[in-house]
Amino acid sequence: MTGGGPGRVLLPPGLRAGLGAVSVLAAVTVVVLGCLYAGDSGPGPADARILAVVDGVRPPWRHVADAIDLLGEPVGAVLLLAAVMTGLLLSHRPRAAVLVAAGPGLAVVTTRLLKPLVGRTIHGGNLAYPSGHTSFLTALALVSALIVVGRPGAGRTAGTLIVLGAGLAAGAAMGWAEVALGSHYPTDALGGCGTALAVVPAAAWLTDRTADSLRKKSR
Repeated sequence: MTGGGPGRVLLPPGLRAGLGAVSVLAAVTVVVLGCLYAGDSGPGPADARILAVVDGVRPPWRHVADAIDLLGEPVGAVLLLAAVMTGLLLSHRPRAAVLVAAGPGLAVVTTRLLKPLVGRTIHGGNLAYPSGHTSFLTALALVSALIVVGRPGAGRTAGTLIVLGAGLAAGAAMGWAEVALGSHYPTDALGGCGTALAVVPAAAWLTDRTADSLRKKSR
């Protein structure tokens, strides 16, 4: 089903292969980086080069970084999710509203499970890898883009590029903010973005399957 209404598919068949491949590649990247930086408490060589440019930004860019960071804080994240979900429910898109909760939620839960397993720390013991803030905003951008490209007429290539572009842009923005504020190393941000890319396609597919199954049982 690709038409309008509450049953509109969230992960169109044309996007499944491409986003599935990206999901696998992202998962491998997250695992490899986790293994490389397991137990570390300092930046790697790539981190150090980026930190030399980005770390410790001053106003007005510091204010921009603070504003972006707020979107990943508990209060900011809940308000952002609530606003998006309310808009979708008022538009009679319950399936999409479920994904807005499930996609970012699964991404954040995954980062929280990975952090103690990897054990990378920053600033005297704070678990750092992967970045939950980056994972959250990347996931929200991905699910929002999926909802948009699920409309009739979106082509396979264009749809895939839109979804990935939105996710990477959001991940880059939050990653920059976290590094600029000294909250994470660049590779933590990369791991957070990768975590979202790995889990959101699966969340969309599972949401579609569950919704379709419930609709069939209700008939």
